[in-house]
Amino acid sequence: MDAKRSLVHNWIMKARRDLLSAKRLARGSEPYLDTAIYHCQQSIEKAVKGWLIYNDQSFEKIHDLRLLIGQAFETEDGFADWLDVAEQISPYATAYRYPGEVLEPDLDEFNQAFQAASKFYEFICSMLPPEVSASK
Repeated sequence: MDAKRSLVHNWIMKARRDLLSAKRLARGSEPYLDTAIYHCQQSIEKAVKGWLIYNDQSFEKIHDLRLLIGQAFETEDGFADWLDVAEQISPYATAYRYPGEVLEPDLDEFNQAFQAASKFYEFICSMLPPEVSASK
């Protein structure tokens, strides 16, 4: 595998691990939904960055999914369907990471974020060659 494909694979693998981390953190008698929802945002961020690298697109070191998915839309029209998800999930990069009025999301909010992140991950993997996808 060449260097670029290896880098893309690593970004996609990290996105997958963020999803798996979110799932684990949300389980059990003492779930950590604040940290779990953060990993949902991170999964989408890393997956889209992997896609951008695959398409030879540079990007800023940002967490704003709206900007990243907007940039990815320039390479693939299907990203238009993900702009609302980006709007919803992007704030989770910081929303619950620091003390504030609300310390963590409720289970429904987490479940929506997790489902969106899972579907986005599969969307990205469906467009990448199998050797760079980490879907299994």
